[in-house]
Amino acid sequence: MLSTSIQSVAKQLKNSKISASELCDASLKQIEKTKSLNAFITVTSDVALKQAKESDQRFLNGMTRGDLDGIPIAIKDNFCTQGILTSCGSNMLSNFLPPYDATVVSRLRDAGTVMVGKCNLDEFAMGSGTVDSIYGPTKNIWGSNIPYDVTYKPNHKMSSSKPKVDPEDWRIAGGSSGGSAVAVASGSCFAALGSDTGGSTRNPAAYCGVVGFKPSYGLVSRHGLIPLVNSMDVPGIIARSVEDVTLVLNAIAGPDVNDSTTLKRKYEKVSLDEGVNLLGLRIGIPKEYQNTAIDAEIVDILKKTASIFKECGANVTEVSLPHTPYSITCYSVLNQCEVASNMARYDGLRFGIRGDVTISTEQLYAETRSRGFNEVVRSRILSGNYFLLKRNYEKYFVKALKVRRLIKNDFDSLWDSNFDILLTPTTLSHAPKISEFKQYDNQTQCVTQDYCTQPANMAGIPAITVPVGLSREGLPLGLQLMAPVFHENALLRTALWLQQAVNFPQLKLKV
Repeated sequence: MLSTSIQSVAKQLKNSKISASELCDASLKQIEKTKSLNAFITVTSDVALKQAKESDQRFLNGMTRGDLDGIPIAIKDNFCTQGILTSCGSNMLSNFLPPYDATVVSRLRDAGTVMVGKCNLDEFAMGSGTVDSIYGPTKNIWGSNIPYDVTYKPNHKMSSSKPKVDPEDWRIAGGSSGGSAVAVASGSCFAALGSDTGGSTRNPAAYCGVVGFKPSYGLVSRHGLIPLVNSMDVPGIIARSVEDVTLVLNAIAGPDVNDSTTLKRKYEKVSLDEGVNLLGLRIGIPKEYQNTAIDAEIVDILKKTASIFKECGANVTEVSLPHTPYSITCYSVLNQCEVASNMARYDGLRFGIRGDVTISTEQLYAETRSRGFNEVVRSRILSGNYFLLKRNYEKYFVKALKVRRLIKNDFDSLWDSNFDILLTPTTLSHAPKISEFKQYDNQTQCVTQDYCTQPANMAGIPAITVPVGLSREGLPLGLQLMAPVFHENALLRTALWLQQAVNFPQLKLKV
């Protein structure tokens, strides 16, 4: 029941073969069975059971709210949820109970979904491994000690995991939305919200063998998403299929009076019914995305996928995005400048924890932030403030804005040349072990892990990662598709075609 698609389980709910309460109960039990992965910070059992009972009543009265009614979902713990802990994985907000719901949360509630919990993340979403949360790291279900089968449709078993994993050297989940990705991959929920600033939805989705989608900037409201980098943050969606991602997108997208950056025109729902005509579809493969650090298996699967598109009529061409090598440095400067600005609100006076030393405002601020933030957050604040000093402002911040414009212009030139889609790697390898990941500091890992994903955030364009195969070690490999801004229809239809063409195997737990 928990391993099927949203549309499939929605039919069972409508036909009264199962109830929303039964589905919710199964989801909560799955969360308990997989709690060693640490995907959740807060399991909202009482809220979920109440929402499930309300859904049952709607089905009984013939007043359902669509395919998402009664469907268990999870929320990354940097989206505000009224009266429910929203911690950002940080000691700073370890006591924060928001007085309102984020817009995306309220829209999912209006669609009838059942919220089973809040998911783990790197502190304030600053990371690419979900290893820096005060609640501990999230572990990948793939390659874990939890037994599972890997099957291809129609249920042909390929392999079965034999748990012989060093409990101290597990595979990372990716980040910063690692909890959301693991919650979906483990079958604890059908979909989850993540946030995506430089790849924080797509990176963990690729590592965990699920679909991760970043919409165009302005298509989905950021109201209630605790900000990291306002000019790049977008709510993201993680699910096990493109169809499920599309259902969630159609529920949460559209204008919001509480977010001035959202598109003002009425949102037209994405339809996958028409499919995509590959004949004549122009797909570009940017040569700059295959840098020296990329694993040979990623290059091989990229070539194989390009061949699949070619064989079915698409025009696949190598293209150039010449400013890509400068993108990650530009992103790092802008990220830290906006972080410095956004973190200024945590002063110990208005919300969050409060320092004990109150003999001066400066000492209160200092103690509050020293206790509340980890080293990663404090270092980004320090760097951002340095870049924003009067003597450095033009040298770093303004120059980074100019480079960002050049990066966006690179994409625009390809769209103007009638390219429809770009095909790139999502990550440079399969999910590394924690011992490998911790060989480098947080900043170095973000520079490496976000290399292929953050340019889409710089340009504000939609991007999606689709799992396309397994590595020699039996771990997921994903590829990324990008499209022009607000071309979600074409992007999701192409992603659906790719999903069907590669037939990625399904992970089924044996617990």
